[in-house]
Amino acid sequence: MLKGVLLGFACYAAYAISDAFVKSLHGTLPAYEAVFFGAVLMLSALPFIRRPEDRWIEVFQARKPVLWWIRAISGSICNIAAVIAFTALPMAEAFALIFLLPIFVTVLSVLFLKEHVGWRRWSAVLAGFLGVLVVLRPGFRALGVGHLAAMTCGLSGAVSVVALRMAGAHEKRISLYGAGVIGPLLAGGLLMLPDFVWPDAHQWMLLSGYGLLAGLAGVLLMLATQHAPANRVAPTQYSQMLWAIGFGYWLFGNRLDWPMLFGIALILGSGLFTLVREGRVTPWWRRTKLV
Repeated sequence: MLKGVLLGFACYAAYAISDAFVKSLHGTLPAYEAVFFGAVLMLSALPFIRRPEDRWIEVFQARKPVLWWIRAISGSICNIAAVIAFTALPMAEAFALIFLLPIFVTVLSVLFLKEHVGWRRWSAVLAGFLGVLVVLRPGFRALGVGHLAAMTCGLSGAVSVVALRMAGAHEKRISLYGAGVIGPLLAGGLLMLPDFVWPDAHQWMLLSGYGLLAGLAGVLLMLATQHAPANRVAPTQYSQMLWAIGFGYWLFGNRLDWPMLFGIALILGSGLFTLVREGRVTPWWRRTKLV
């Protein structure tokens, strides 16, 4: 159990460091291009994800192809939006809005899975959206594309989670991981063509850190859920906020004021409460990457 939880913390540390690498590009490469090269490097995790009985063609195949494509498309939107958000916003602010994902999952589960949600979880949803208002403070501070991108990332990630709940527990993990990588690879590759910029040596180093650490995180998350129940591993994702605050302060010179810290606390608290109240937490292979 403890080993699984520690691996969960290591996984989300790797994800947070991966996001710091892509933020360090400071928008010098188009977001689509960063996503494309990141996805190419994330393919390096496939030999570790693949089981001996799996066929390589199953990276592109699933028992329910429509839901595979929903995962691929929503994963593409999520990854591109995340890069835009981290480029435009302080890391902690971007994470706070992306962490609306569990709340969006609750709403979408009611609409598409007809799940029953009690007043406690609806209260958590309301608290989360109040936290968003505190963080954004519309009318009191300038809002930009980064805020929209971060919330788009959370919503598209939630669509992926709900689609994969609909797919059931019988899809192979190599197929589910493949959808989350092949989708961004294809979308990023096509969208980057009009404005392609060949990376220089420094940019290659940052792209390598971004993609390889994201692939490592996927492998660590798989190992974590082999040693501990998913509902013990999933809350470790919120440790990313500590990394984001630290990186934001020491690497990027970001400062958070007290209202923003309060809004972040509301969003994180509501998300954690939602995970607990669900009674079951989506395993790693049904999750999109939480950047």
